[in-house]
Amino acid sequence: HDSSSRSDLEGERGLLHTWKGYSCSVTPERVLLPRPVLQVALGTRHGVLLVEGGQVYSFGELPWKQSQPLEPEKPTVESALSGQRVVSIAAGSFHSGAVTEDGGVHMWGDNTSGQCGLSGLSTVPNPTPVALLDSDINPPQTVPVLELACGGQHTLALSAQRDVWAWGSGCQLGLSVTVFPVWKPQKVEHLAGRYVLQVACGASHSLALVRCLGPHDLQRPHVDKCRQCNQLLYTMTDKEDHVIISDGHYCPIGVELTEDEGCLEAPAPIQILRTSPSEPVLPSQTSTSNSGSPAPSEGFEPSCDSTQEKEESVLANGALAALESDSFAQSQSGVKSSPYPDEQAVKDYLQKLSDNTQVEQTPAAAGLSTSNPGSALNSLVSSCASAVGERVASTYEALSLKKMMNYLPSGVPRPGGTTGDNTTDRVRLEDSTQAKKSSSTGDIREEEAEGLRRRLSLPGLLSQVSPRLLRKAGRPRMRAMALTPLGGLVPEAQDVFPTLQTEVWSWGHGEHGQLGHGDSLARLQPHCIKSLNNREVVRVVAGAHHSLALTAQSQVFSWGSNSCGQLGHMESPSTVPRLAKVKKHVDKMHDCACFYVFQLRYVSNVFAGGRSCVALSDRNVMGFIASLHELASAERKIYCKMSNVKMQIIRPLLDSALGQVTLGLLQTLAGRFSLLCHLTGQHAASLTANLRRGRDVKSLLILDHSDIFLHCYKECVSALGDFQVMGGFQCLTKPSLDFFGKTPELLQKLSECGEENPAMSDLLVALFYLPARHLHEYGRLLLKLATCFEVCSDDYQKLQDSCSKFEALVLQLKKKRKEADYTFNFWKNFPGKMTESLRKPQRRLICESSNKALTLQNAGRFSVNWFILFNDALVHAQFSTHHVFPLATLWVEPIPEENTGIYGLKVITPEETFTLLASSPMEKAKWLRSINQAVEQALSGAGQDAASVSSGSGQKLEPPNSRTASYTFYKDGRLKDAKYEGRWLTGKPHGRLDTPSPIYTGSFKNGLEDGFGEFVAPNKTINKNDHYQGHWKDGKMHGLGTYRYASGEVYDGSFQDSMRHGHGMLRSGKLNTSSPSVFIGQWLQDKKTGYGVFDDITKGEKYMGMWQEHQRQGTGVVVTQFGLYYEGAFKDNKMMGTGVLLSEDDTTYEGEFSDDWTLNGKGVLTMPNGDYLEGSFNGEWGSGLKVSGSYFKPQLFDTDKDKSRVVKLGRLCVCAEDKWQAVFQECWSQLGCESPGQGVTSKAWENIAVALTTSRLHIQDSPEILSRSHSRTLESLEFIPQHEGPINMERYHTIRLYLIKACDTPLHPLGRLVETLVAVYRMTYVGVGANRRLLPQAVNEIKSYLNRIYQIVRFLFPDLPEEGGLIPEPTTNLQEKKEPGSTDAQPESPKPGRVVSSCALLLPVLLPRLYPPLFTLYALDKEREDDVYWECVLRLNKQPDLALLAFLGVQQKFWPVSFSVALSVLGEKQQVLSSTKDACFASAVETLQQISTTFTPSDKLQVIQLTFEEITREVQSLLKQDFLWSMDELFPVFLYVVLRARIRNLGSEVSLIEDLMDPCVQHGEHGIMFTTLKACYYQIQHEKVT
Repeated sequence: HDSSSRSDLEGERGLLHTWKGYSCSVTPERVLLPRPVLQVALGTRHGVLLVEGGQVYSFGELPWKQSQPLEPEKPTVESALSGQRVVSIAAGSFHSGAVTEDGGVHMWGDNTSGQCGLSGLSTVPNPTPVALLDSDINPPQTVPVLELACGGQHTLALSAQRDVWAWGSGCQLGLSVTVFPVWKPQKVEHLAGRYVLQVACGASHSLALVRCLGPHDLQRPHVDKCRQCNQLLYTMTDKEDHVIISDGHYCPIGVELTEDEGCLEAPAPIQILRTSPSEPVLPSQTSTSNSGSPAPSEGFEPSCDSTQEKEESVLANGALAALESDSFAQSQSGVKSSPYPDEQAVKDYLQKLSDNTQVEQTPAAAGLSTSNPGSALNSLVSSCASAVGERVASTYEALSLKKMMNYLPSGVPRPGGTTGDNTTDRVRLEDSTQAKKSSSTGDIREEEAEGLRRRLSLPGLLSQVSPRLLRKAGRPRMRAMALTPLGGLVPEAQDVFPTLQTEVWSWGHGEHGQLGHGDSLARLQPHCIKSLNNREVVRVVAGAHHSLALTAQSQVFSWGSNSCGQLGHMESPSTVPRLAKVKKHVDKMHDCACFYVFQLRYVSNVFAGGRSCVALSDRNVMGFIASLHELASAERKIYCKMSNVKMQIIRPLLDSALGQVTLGLLQTLAGRFSLLCHLTGQHAASLTANLRRGRDVKSLLILDHSDIFLHCYKECVSALGDFQVMGGFQCLTKPSLDFFGKTPELLQKLSECGEENPAMSDLLVALFYLPARHLHEYGRLLLKLATCFEVCSDDYQKLQDSCSKFEALVLQLKKKRKEADYTFNFWKNFPGKMTESLRKPQRRLICESSNKALTLQNAGRFSVNWFILFNDALVHAQFSTHHVFPLATLWVEPIPEENTGIYGLKVITPEETFTLLASSPMEKAKWLRSINQAVEQALSGAGQDAASVSSGSGQKLEPPNSRTASYTFYKDGRLKDAKYEGRWLTGKPHGRLDTPSPIYTGSFKNGLEDGFGEFVAPNKTINKNDHYQGHWKDGKMHGLGTYRYASGEVYDGSFQDSMRHGHGMLRSGKLNTSSPSVFIGQWLQDKKTGYGVFDDITKGEKYMGMWQEHQRQGTGVVVTQFGLYYEGAFKDNKMMGTGVLLSEDDTTYEGEFSDDWTLNGKGVLTMPNGDYLEGSFNGEWGSGLKVSGSYFKPQLFDTDKDKSRVVKLGRLCVCAEDKWQAVFQECWSQLGCESPGQGVTSKAWENIAVALTTSRLHIQDSPEILSRSHSRTLESLEFIPQHEGPINMERYHTIRLYLIKACDTPLHPLGRLVETLVAVYRMTYVGVGANRRLLPQAVNEIKSYLNRIYQIVRFLFPDLPEEGGLIPEPTTNLQEKKEPGSTDAQPESPKPGRVVSSCALLLPVLLPRLYPPLFTLYALDKEREDDVYWECVLRLNKQPDLALLAFLGVQQKFWPVSFSVALSVLGEKQQVLSSTKDACFASAVETLQQISTTFTPSDKLQVIQLTFEEITREVQSLLKQDFLWSMDELFPVFLYVVLRARIRNLGSEVSLIEDLMDPCVQHGEHGIMFTTLKACYYQIQHEKVT
């Protein structure tokens, strides 16, 4: 040994001992090798060794070598592998294989059956590389390999992707090929998509250990077609209200018959008596066979060896035992591996199903037995449907679904077959071919249970299932308790820890029963050995004709040939796995089990094969190896123990009748116990594997993943504490006595309890605390391992750290247990009534004042005050009542003593403050510290660990005054039952409050409502609630809000001091008895005062004018839906004083009024034709007027009189500047100004930024309000633009863009202003307000908006010039749209600058939003003129182009004569043109039509300019030269274009432009063009067509 180069620790590793077979020499001999041996593989007459450093040696008879070795027993090195680092080796009967570090495969030895994977050679003398090529990928890639297994004539490889590859000869390859040998390695498709953990080869059979499908396999692609016969694996048949999903696919390649075909004709084997599928085997029937099925094999050996199996075979999953007990139709393992049984559901459904089918299906059975087994399931379902009606079929679905749901804990389609599930169908079908011959109801029922089970292994078909069934299945189930967690622990741990959820699959020859399927048939494809499901197999090995499996619980199952007693359990061979009787726990094994036989120090591995046996051992340097072995064996022991507790104690107890609370806690406890148990099992398996392989510290999972262990233990112990505190163990006493009888030997044995006759509850406590006792072992053994290393080494540090972590946890858990005991005993002696309400699982006692150590100040003489401090509350108990103060909202401060001799503590809670007196300074200090610590813990959310922190050590004593907590008010008063959640400051709320219904939900500041909140006030008279939602300040409604009155009215607007104040809208709905109406306008201290619009929907009237204290008072306008119009004075809510009244037909009255629509006094009544009456009038309009006065007919006299009679409207209404002042005032105050223009610009910008940010935060809580673009706008607005400094064109444009953005979001003060103005404008001029007489007012209102908004803009950007001021332009600037004064259209002309006006800046923002109501008013106003114009347009447009051009007097030279150059003769041209319509100046016509699609006057003028340019362009191309228009030439051409454009409301367009045009444009080029258009409009109206 060259131990100098390696540490002492590794010097004595991997010592090799061999001895001859089983009958010859039985003394192991030491074989000396230069390096430690890592692995041995034995063939029939040879062996291969792998030593450290990766060299490979062979020994024994090597007939394939050219020169035979002189001493066959002496190992010789395989030099062909030098330079390669080999990591694993394998030996078949007469061939060998090696895997190198990079996943390459080398084979040598006998190759007659292709087992070396090299074609054309019968022997391969030296290791030769063999490539595994994956042809599914393009281009094909080589697949790296993890391990090899070699058999007699075949080799299997396990790839890094966990697929199995095979080559060689025989059905044991699992490939669907007919020609052997297979020279080229091929993938075993049947295991594709599964995660294979290990493979093993016998002489003519193969085994694979496969991880059960779990959530981690969902990523693997799934197969939906059979890879052999290319048929769909799953079929779906639509029935009316459900879908039948079948996976009854039958692949003919799946069955291989033995030589003796006759065995199929034999009568079906008699069924050994077994429970029927409808009665689940309950866990209490411990004597049932190993959940495997008594298989009809040659010997029919009795399977219920109840004596030996009593202990180990308590069903692995009681709830599913029913489904597992069928013998023939062995189905997909998806269900069984699923750990979430829903026992009750299965029982009930199966019962129902089997009842129905038993009665009704005997006739159908006969038909069924003859059918093709492939369609068995489909025909079964259809016969069900026909015989029993749809009910059964849908029950099927419902059950399979119900199951599916239960197995999907987190919404992941958990169970069963993501892929490759069809494999098992084949087993099922192939097995049932035997049974089919004598079909009976029993078989059908079996098939059914079968089908149900297999349903669960379908991939994601949940989506196609009918919703009704989903609803059924989603109903709450009584209980589904997970005792074997599938997903296990923390997700990261999943891939690190070895899995225990495994299945064993076997295939190949089965004449000795070595496949374990209960018969001696061969299998062409891998099939799952059902009876090993849930056995937690961690390793499989194969002898020549028998197989072994080792489980995590250290049991060995063996099956197959027993010719030399190699099964270790009975004389005859076995076709199903049975438990070998081994006296000690088993660590490892190989073909023929060989256990601690000789004292070879510490054996790390044993191997047997052919004629020799080998053991590898280690010397125990410094006790390191011994400690590793001890750790592994301790872990295995505790795992077996915990499994037994889980299976034999917890499971029966879960079924006992317990109360709701106890059962819930027990279920949580059982779940956590199982989780811990599972983790321990995984760890045991990993430690055992580590002994076989590396035997170093690096691979100890407990070091790298100690947090997982700590977490699991903590969880388990805290659940245990909760259960104990609630008196769970006392509740369990009776069920335990019933179940385990008066003699609790089982319990005593498991709990290692030494007492004579302990109490049942103590026994149970001891049992459940088993894992916690084991923690100490971890600490001890890790410390022991650490002592084997140098103190300065990393390994030592690692071990030492982990050790101290576990030691600390031991102390913590001890403390927890003590707390739980203390609390439990406290409840035992506590007066009963209070216990019920105060006893909570998580609550632990910290201290209590029963010794009068703490009393209440100023308490009555006879009062009893008892203070109890728990980890979450301080309880003040009196004779019959008690009060609970949650610690999160409890503040305690010591009262300074100042020689008073009083040791006081002041306790502050949100609704009470009281003083506690302690009996001594010590007590005072103790309680102060305990309360403060408990509060600190409660706030930090430590919850259960509350008291587990050492008292006072390094802790800051005082918890913070300001904290976040939730609290429900209990005292009578405004906030009773309100729940407050948020910040507190020494007992006062300071944040948001949420209430279920009563009063207020929202923000608090210093105990008062402040910020945004909701408020509900009950209205006693009509028994409904008023509801306010909006802003508050100092406990009052203040700012914007919405108030819904119980009467049905809704107010939306501003509040101040809880009164409606400012601008607001009040809607009276249809709910209340009075008429529906809407008021929008100004409020003053809860009253309508100022300007407002009132729409009385029932009367059909709309009032726009001044108000005072809810009364119409001052000037105003009323319009009605019948076209009446009144403007004038109002008093006391009535028309009173001077006014003007117009009716639809222009009859006008000007004079005195005394009441609504009632004339009273002097006046003038003018008829539409101009006649008028002058005098005094009396009476209501429209119901006969009394008149005394004179009648005039002006036409008879001089003509100048009629001028004076035209009534000027708009003098007696509110002027535009006085409207909506409150709206603008609100905007100014948002900017921080008392009155318009009085304020600091920089402060205003800050206010804007703050408003935007807070609104954005407010909205982020409910992102659905906000579109992406909107939030982007907001973000860009939060930057304050440069608002100082001189304004040039560039700055002007940035300002324009900023305004457009700002007005786009109501969160910006300007945007809010624009939004409100649009709302009030529409309220005014839509509906009844669409009256043509209101047009002038509507236009003036817009102009007034522009001026007032411009004032705000100039305040924000102080350097903007006044209305009409100039901005100097850069000289290079190109031609602008608006040119003051320059009529010349040449771009070179010098320009003085740009005129700034509110129209140019703000109309583009405002007008598009106000356009619909405004344009409607224009259309109404211009109705008569537009009708005349339109009639003329329609008439003239009947003319063809030339006729119209001629009629309009367009000069001939402008006629676009030639459309086609080809026609040269003039006459022909004329002919073509004479009938043409809409062809001349078509582009100009199209351009002009766009005037209706623009909003602002400047855009409309732009369109007119473009039209002129188009006309000019067309004429220039006609005349082939530059050309200057004269008006006489231009006008007729433009008139033609206007006629052909056929613009319907041209009159309205013209008036709109005229009214809102930028004043500076009137004399420019645009002005002239506009005048031309206007002239065309009037020309067309007066055109006489001859």
